[in-house]
Amino acid sequence: MKKLQFKTNINCSGCVSRVKPGLDNAAGIREWNVDIDNPDKILTVQSNGITADQIIAIVQSKGFKAETLD
Repeated sequence: MKKLQFKTNINCSGCVSRVKPGLDNAAGIREWNVDIDNPDKILTVQSNGITADQIIAIVQSKGFKAETLD
């Protein structure tokens, strides 16, 4: 399992609920959360096979931005 982190513009619980179905139903995600208290709104994903690009595509499909943290 791999931990992936992304800087996002998911900045409130309502925004989190918009991306929730996409991330909850994605194959290869063990668990995920968004730290909306962090200035960079960090999305942390415990990957069980999903790639960073796939996660970014899910987030973008819900109308938000995500970029990988190095």
